[in-house]
Amino acid sequence: MRITSRTKAIAFFITLGACLVAVAIFLNITWIVLNWREVVPLVLGIVFFGVIIAGMVLNTIFLVREIRRSEQQDSFLNAVTHELKTPITSIRLYLETLEMRQVDDGKRHDFYRLMLEDTDRLLGTVNQVLKAGEIRQRGRKENWQEVNFSRIVQESVELARLRSGLPEQAISFGSQPPGQITLLGNPEELRTAVANLLENAVKYSPKNPQITVDLLTPNVDSVQLRVRDNGIGIPQTDLKRIFRRFYRVHGHGTEKMKGTGLGLFIVRSIARRHGGEVLAESAGQNQGSTFTLRLPRVYHV
Repeated sequence: MRITSRTKAIAFFITLGACLVAVAIFLNITWIVLNWREVVPLVLGIVFFGVIIAGMVLNTIFLVREIRRSEQQDSFLNAVTHELKTPITSIRLYLETLEMRQVDDGKRHDFYRLMLEDTDRLLGTVNQVLKAGEIRQRGRKENWQEVNFSRIVQESVELARLRSGLPEQAISFGSQPPGQITLLGNPEELRTAVANLLENAVKYSPKNPQITVDLLTPNVDSVQLRVRDNGIGIPQTDLKRIFRRFYRVHGHGTEKMKGTGLGLFIVRSIARRHGGEVLAESAGQNQGSTFTLRLPRVYHV
């Protein structure tokens, strides 16, 4: 793996912090040896050097975190640039072809269809970025109402099949979902969370995807949406990190995967705003993944 300048910077700050801590410990021990008979200087020296060591450790941790955060933001910018540039280049190419060459009706309709797909891809990327910004800034519970979550899930599954051009068996329900599960929340946000989970499952199951969706009511107070796939899986060390903003799993067959690193962050933010949570599970490489969205339920007697 290529060592980047930020990796070198992280190693430098860790090494520098370790060296400074070692020097502080040495000076502290020397101070204790020289002043072991003087109570006040001895106590003050120990406290003073303890504060210095704690400050250096915290400063090193802060610097390393900032460097990693900056690296994630750069990765996000590169991903967004790619996600915007590719469809724009494709649309331009089709338009130039239509302008410069005589194209038969069948080919022209194919070009129109492909340009519409590229436009949808552009719009999807822009919406992801805007949605992430809105969720971070939104504090109030706007447009909340009682929502039929079962209907949202069923419609999202059908839309995911249509957008990905997948057969019905590729994304299926493990069991017949309940007729109506009522939640209190923003219907558009809940629809976004479900769509992002399904899109994530399709994206990371590139070969013959088999995605199973279960809508469960373990008790009268909660509902669980579980999305299981047969994709590339998630390393154990990344199971919690994948919900961070801009975070993307590196290696593990994900180099050519498209995305901004915002989808799962948006899902977690929406879940928390609605008083719920989202969890990820995976047995390891090529063992698939399971995402569980838990939300409080409005129960009518």
